[in-house]
Amino acid sequence: MSRRRRRRQRRMAFVNIAVAVGVVALAAYAIVKVQPPDYDETTLCIDGDAPPHTAIILDKTDEYSPEQAELIAALVRRESDRLNVGERFTLFELDARGEIDPRGRFSLCNPGRGSQVNPLFRNPEKIEARYNELFEGPLEAVVADLVEPREAPASPILEAIARLALTENFGRDVEERHLIVVSDMLQNSTIFSAYSSTPLPAPEVIAEAVEDRFGSDLRGVELEVRLIPRQGRMDQQRGPLRELWEEVLDELGVDARWRDL
Repeated sequence: MSRRRRRRQRRMAFVNIAVAVGVVALAAYAIVKVQPPDYDETTLCIDGDAPPHTAIILDKTDEYSPEQAELIAALVRRESDRLNVGERFTLFELDARGEIDPRGRFSLCNPGRGSQVNPLFRNPEKIEARYNELFEGPLEAVVADLVEPREAPASPILEAIARLALTENFGRDVEERHLIVVSDMLQNSTIFSAYSSTPLPAPEVIAEAVEDRFGSDLRGVELEVRLIPRQGRMDQQRGPLRELWEEVLDELGVDARWRDL
Protein backbone atom coordinates (compact mmCIF):
# COMPACT_ATOMS: atom_id res chain seq x y z
CA MET A 1 0.00 0.00 0.00
CA SER A 2 1.39 3.40 -0.93
CA ARG A 3 2.25 5.99 1.67
CA ARG A 4 -0.25 8.41 0.13
CA ARG A 5 -3.07 5.87 0.41
CA ARG A 6 -2.24 5.15 4.05
CA ARG A 7 -2.35 8.87 4.83
CA ARG A 8 -5.74 9.14 3.11
CA GLN A 9 -7.10 6.21 5.14
CA ARG A 10 -5.85 7.76 8.38
CA ARG A 11 -7.55 11.05 7.50
CA MET A 12 -10.79 9.24 6.73
CA ALA A 13 -10.56 7.36 10.04
CA PHE A 14 -10.11 10.65 11.91
CA VAL A 15 -13.09 12.15 10.03
CA ASN A 16 -15.27 9.14 10.85
CA ILE A 17 -14.31 9.31 14.53
CA ALA A 18 -15.05 13.05 14.60
CA VAL A 19 -18.44 12.50 12.97
CA ALA A 20 -19.28 9.69 15.38
CA VAL A 21 -18.32 11.83 18.39
CA GLY A 22 -20.44 14.66 16.99
CA VAL A 23 -23.44 12.41 16.52
CA VAL A 24 -23.15 11.05 20.06
CA ALA A 25 -22.80 14.56 21.49
CA LEU A 26 -25.79 15.78 19.49
CA ALA A 27 -27.88 12.82 20.60
CA ALA A 28 -26.92 13.39 24.23
CA TYR A 29 -27.85 17.06 23.92
CA ALA A 30 -31.19 16.18 22.35
CA ILE A 31 -31.97 13.70 25.11
CA VAL A 32 -31.18 16.29 27.77
CA LYS A 33 -33.38 18.86 26.03
CA VAL A 34 -36.42 16.59 25.77
CA GLN A 35 -36.15 15.14 29.25
CA PRO A 36 -38.91 16.45 31.51
CA PRO A 37 -37.68 19.08 33.96
CA ASP A 38 -37.85 18.51 37.69
CA TYR A 39 -41.27 19.11 39.20
CA ASP A 40 -42.66 19.51 42.70
CA GLU A 41 -44.20 16.22 43.85
CA THR A 42 -46.89 18.05 45.84
CA THR A 43 -48.13 20.47 43.19
CA LEU A 44 -46.82 18.71 40.04
CA CYS A 45 -45.57 22.14 38.95
CA ILE A 46 -42.22 22.52 37.24
CA ASP A 47 -39.64 23.98 39.62
CA GLY A 48 -38.83 27.61 38.95
CA ASP A 49 -41.00 30.44 37.69
CA ALA A 50 -44.72 30.78 38.44
CA PRO A 51 -46.60 28.89 35.68
CA PRO A 52 -49.60 30.15 33.70
CA HIS A 53 -52.70 29.67 35.82
CA THR A 54 -56.31 28.86 34.97
CA ALA A 55 -58.66 29.14 37.94
CA ILE A 56 -62.37 28.52 38.34
CA ILE A 57 -64.49 30.07 41.10
CA LEU A 58 -67.72 28.17 41.56
CA ASP A 59 -70.34 30.28 43.30
CA LYS A 60 -72.22 27.97 45.64
CA THR A 61 -74.08 30.66 47.55
CA ASP A 62 -77.28 29.77 45.67
CA GLU A 63 -78.64 26.43 44.56
CA TYR A 64 -78.64 25.16 40.99
CA SER A 65 -80.39 22.32 39.21
CA PRO A 66 -79.00 18.84 38.47
CA GLU A 67 -78.79 19.87 34.81
CA GLN A 68 -76.73 22.93 35.73
CA ALA A 69 -74.50 20.74 37.91
CA GLU A 70 -73.80 18.51 34.89
CA LEU A 71 -72.94 21.57 32.78
CA ILE A 72 -70.55 22.82 35.47
CA ALA A 73 -68.79 19.45 35.69
CA ALA A 74 -68.46 19.34 31.89
CA LEU A 75 -67.00 22.87 31.90
CA VAL A 76 -64.36 21.89 34.45
CA ARG A 77 -63.36 18.83 32.43
CA ARG A 78 -63.11 20.83 29.19
CA GLU A 79 -60.89 23.43 30.80
CA SER A 80 -58.61 20.78 32.31
CA ASP A 81 -58.29 19.10 28.90
CA ARG A 82 -57.07 22.39 27.39
CA LEU A 83 -54.16 22.81 29.77
CA ASN A 84 -50.63 22.88 28.44
CA VAL A 85 -48.01 20.78 30.22
CA GLY A 86 -46.94 22.61 33.37
CA GLU A 87 -49.98 24.92 33.48
CA ARG A 88 -51.66 25.25 36.86
CA PHE A 89 -55.37 24.51 37.35
CA THR A 90 -57.25 25.48 40.51
CA LEU A 91 -60.85 25.10 41.63
CA PHE A 92 -62.23 27.50 44.22
CA GLU A 93 -65.56 27.35 45.99
CA LEU A 94 -67.40 30.47 47.11
CA ASP A 95 -68.89 28.77 50.12
CA ALA A 96 -71.70 29.20 52.63
CA ARG A 97 -69.67 31.79 54.56
CA GLY A 98 -69.13 33.81 51.42
CA GLU A 99 -65.40 33.04 51.40
CA ILE A 100 -62.89 31.13 49.27
CA ASP A 101 -60.05 29.00 50.55
CA PRO A 102 -56.95 30.66 49.00
CA ARG A 103 -55.41 27.20 48.56
CA GLY A 104 -58.34 26.02 46.46
CA ARG A 105 -60.21 22.73 46.66
CA PHE A 106 -57.96 21.44 43.89
CA SER A 107 -54.72 23.05 42.72
CA LEU A 108 -52.21 21.15 40.60
CA CYS A 109 -50.17 21.61 37.45
CA ASN A 110 -50.81 19.44 34.42
CA PRO A 111 -48.00 16.82 34.50
CA GLY A 112 -48.63 15.92 30.86
CA ARG A 113 -50.81 13.38 29.13
CA GLY A 114 -49.60 10.52 26.98
CA SER A 115 -50.54 12.49 23.86
CA GLN A 116 -48.42 15.46 25.03
CA VAL A 117 -45.04 13.69 25.18
CA ASN A 118 -42.49 12.61 22.58
CA PRO A 119 -42.87 8.81 22.18
CA LEU A 120 -39.22 8.53 21.11
CA PHE A 121 -38.06 9.42 24.60
CA ARG A 122 -40.99 8.73 26.96
CA ASN A 123 -43.61 6.00 27.20
CA PRO A 124 -47.03 7.55 26.44
CA GLU A 125 -48.90 4.77 28.26
CA LYS A 126 -46.93 5.30 31.46
CA ILE A 127 -47.33 9.07 31.20
CA GLU A 128 -51.09 8.72 30.70
CA ALA A 129 -51.32 6.37 33.70
CA ARG A 130 -49.42 8.88 35.82
CA TYR A 131 -51.74 11.67 34.64
CA ASN A 132 -54.82 9.65 35.55
CA GLU A 133 -53.47 8.76 39.00
CA LEU A 134 -52.00 12.10 40.06
CA PHE A 135 -54.18 14.66 38.26
CA GLU A 136 -57.39 13.42 36.69
CA GLY A 137 -58.40 11.10 39.55
CA PRO A 138 -58.09 13.76 42.30
CA LEU A 139 -59.81 16.30 40.03
CA GLU A 140 -62.82 14.05 39.47
CA ALA A 141 -63.15 13.45 43.23
CA VAL A 142 -63.28 17.19 43.89
CA VAL A 143 -65.68 17.88 41.02
CA ALA A 144 -68.13 15.31 42.36
CA ASP A 145 -68.38 17.28 45.61
CA LEU A 146 -68.20 20.77 44.12
CA VAL A 147 -71.31 20.32 42.00
CA GLU A 148 -73.41 19.55 45.10
CA PRO A 149 -75.46 22.75 45.59
CA ARG A 150 -75.49 24.78 48.82
CA GLU A 151 -76.94 28.12 49.88
CA ALA A 152 -75.57 31.10 51.78
CA PRO A 153 -77.00 34.39 53.07
CA ALA A 154 -74.33 36.48 51.33
CA SER A 155 -72.79 36.50 47.86
CA PRO A 156 -69.55 38.51 47.90
CA ILE A 157 -68.55 37.54 44.36
CA LEU A 158 -66.51 40.64 43.65
CA GLU A 159 -64.58 40.30 46.91
CA ALA A 160 -63.77 36.67 46.11
CA ILE A 161 -62.40 37.66 42.69
CA ALA A 162 -60.30 40.45 44.19
CA ARG A 163 -59.05 38.28 47.05
CA LEU A 164 -57.90 35.61 44.61
CA ALA A 165 -55.51 38.09 42.98
CA LEU A 166 -53.75 38.46 46.33
CA THR A 167 -52.79 34.79 46.52
CA GLU A 168 -49.25 33.68 45.72
CA ASN A 169 -50.12 31.52 42.73
CA PHE A 170 -52.53 34.01 41.11
CA GLY A 171 -50.74 37.26 41.89
CA ARG A 172 -49.38 39.88 39.52
CA ASP A 173 -46.09 38.03 39.07
CA VAL A 174 -47.99 35.29 37.18
CA GLU A 175 -47.85 36.40 33.56
CA GLU A 176 -50.92 34.50 32.29
CA ARG A 177 -53.96 34.54 34.58
CA HIS A 178 -57.23 33.16 33.27
CA LEU A 179 -60.20 33.17 35.66
CA ILE A 180 -63.61 31.59 35.08
CA VAL A 181 -66.44 32.54 37.43
CA VAL A 182 -69.48 30.27 37.41
CA SER A 183 -72.20 32.33 39.07
CA ASP A 184 -75.53 34.09 38.77
CA MET A 185 -73.52 37.30 39.43
CA LEU A 186 -76.20 38.47 41.87
CA GLN A 187 -73.71 40.20 44.15
CA ASN A 188 -74.91 40.59 47.74
CA SER A 189 -72.42 42.21 50.09
CA THR A 190 -71.59 45.52 51.74
CA ILE A 191 -69.86 46.74 48.56
CA PHE A 192 -73.11 46.49 46.62
CA SER A 193 -76.18 44.28 46.46
CA ALA A 194 -78.24 43.29 43.44
CA TYR A 195 -81.14 42.76 45.84
CA SER A 196 -81.15 46.31 47.19
CA SER A 197 -84.17 48.51 46.64
CA THR A 198 -81.95 51.61 46.53
CA PRO A 199 -80.02 52.66 43.40
CA LEU A 200 -76.77 50.80 42.87
CA PRO A 201 -73.51 52.71 43.38
CA ALA A 202 -71.67 54.10 40.38
CA PRO A 203 -69.10 51.72 38.83
CA GLU A 204 -66.15 53.94 39.77
CA VAL A 205 -67.35 54.07 43.38
CA ILE A 206 -67.52 50.26 43.55
CA ALA A 207 -64.11 49.87 41.89
CA GLU A 208 -62.56 52.38 44.27
CA ALA A 209 -63.99 50.50 47.26
CA VAL A 210 -62.50 47.24 45.94
CA GLU A 211 -59.04 48.73 45.35
CA ASP A 212 -59.06 50.48 48.74
CA ARG A 213 -59.63 47.11 50.37
CA PHE A 214 -57.75 44.69 48.11
CA GLY A 215 -55.36 46.77 46.02
CA SER A 216 -54.99 46.73 42.22
CA ASP A 217 -53.63 43.21 41.67
CA LEU A 218 -56.62 42.25 39.50
CA ARG A 219 -55.24 44.31 36.62
CA GLY A 220 -54.33 42.08 33.69
CA VAL A 221 -56.57 39.14 34.65
CA GLU A 222 -58.59 37.58 31.82
CA LEU A 223 -62.06 36.82 33.18
CA GLU A 224 -64.76 34.62 31.70
CA VAL A 225 -68.18 34.77 33.34
CA ARG A 226 -70.33 31.67 32.94
CA LEU A 227 -73.75 32.99 33.92
CA ILE A 228 -76.24 30.82 35.80
CA PRO A 229 -79.67 32.22 34.86
CA ARG A 230 -82.16 32.71 37.69
CA GLN A 231 -85.89 32.52 37.09
CA GLY A 232 -87.45 35.95 37.49
CA ARG A 233 -84.09 37.77 37.41
CA MET A 234 -82.80 37.06 33.92
CA ASP A 235 -83.70 40.53 32.62
CA GLN A 236 -81.65 42.05 35.45
CA GLN A 237 -78.81 39.57 35.02
CA ARG A 238 -78.45 40.17 31.28
CA GLY A 239 -79.32 43.87 31.38
CA PRO A 240 -78.45 46.55 33.94
CA LEU A 241 -76.58 44.24 36.31
CA ARG A 242 -74.31 42.93 33.56
CA GLU A 243 -73.66 46.51 32.39
CA LEU A 244 -72.69 47.50 35.93
CA TRP A 245 -70.37 44.49 36.28
CA GLU A 246 -68.69 45.21 32.95
CA GLU A 247 -68.02 48.83 33.89
CA VAL A 248 -66.69 47.88 37.33
CA LEU A 249 -64.40 45.21 35.89
CA ASP A 250 -63.15 47.64 33.25
CA GLU A 251 -62.33 50.14 36.01
CA LEU A 252 -60.37 47.37 37.76
CA GLY A 253 -58.37 46.56 34.62
CA VAL A 254 -60.00 43.18 34.02
CA ASP A 255 -60.67 41.94 30.48
CA ALA A 256 -64.05 40.19 30.80
CA ARG A 257 -66.35 38.25 28.49
CA TRP A 258 -69.70 36.66 29.26
CA ARG A 259 -71.45 33.45 28.28
CA ASP A 260 -74.42 31.56 29.66
CA LEU A 261 -73.51 28.34 31.44
